[in-house]
Parts: sequence; structure tokens; C-alpha cells
Amino acid sequence: MHARFEIMTSRHNEVRDITSRVQEILRGSGVKEGVCSVYVPHATAAVIINENADPNINSDLLDALTKAVPEHGGYLHDRIDGNATAHIKAAIIGPSEIIPVSGGELALGAWQDVMLCEFDGPRRRQVIVTIIPDTHR
Repeated sequence: MHARFEIMTSRHNEVRDITSRVQEILRGSGVKEGVCSVYVPHATAAVIINENADPNINSDLLDALTKAVPEHGGYLHDRIDGNATAHIKAAIIGPSEIIPVSGGELALGAWQDVMLCEFDGPRRRQVIVTIIPDTHR
């Protein structure tokens, strides 16, 4: 089962919690056991699972990525559209996460949430959620 939703980001670099949207899709699927894939079909955005209770974690993540991949680093792609850092950050983080489904819920840890990482915003982003039931039970 596949579902899509859109999210509009508001900053050039940001982390947005999408857990409730993903969980809503999972509940609507009726799947109790299996896996859930969360994927963004964008070259300058990514998906992570991390703590979200303290917003400083997201700020620290963005700060660390900016230090690792500085803006205006003389990247060749910047000659085309000036967003090489966004592509590099998204490639480091990755476009998807796979989450086990248990009892009809995302099997996330106590402090974990699913988040979209924006590296070239503000933009309208698509999120694709795929629920795969465990048919071996």
C-alpha cells in the first residue's frame, strides 16, 4: 500500500516532524505487523529518525552538517544552480527510512520520531509512505 502527502517547508535548512502523518497512513492501512518505508523523491531533502523532544538536537544536526559541508565551498555544481551543499547533505543523510510495524504502530523508540530534512527550501516536498504487511504470520 502506497500513500503520498505534501509538506511545505519554511526555511532553507530545517527539520520537520512528520511522525503523526506517517502513523495516520499506517493506521488507515489496517496493517498490524510488517514494515513501513518513508521516502522523499527529492535530491535536496532527506528523511531521518532521531530524537525530537529537545529541538536543540535538530539545530545541532543542521549546524554539524553546515560545518561538514560549508556553503560556497567551491563546489562545481554551484555553477549550475548554487545548491551543491543541499545535494551533498541529502546524499549523506539519505532519502528514506524503514521502520518496523508492531501492533499497528510504528516501532519507534521512546525518543524517536520520523523527520523530513530540508536542505534547499523553502519548498513543497512529497513524502511517499509504503506499508508492507508481514504475510508470514
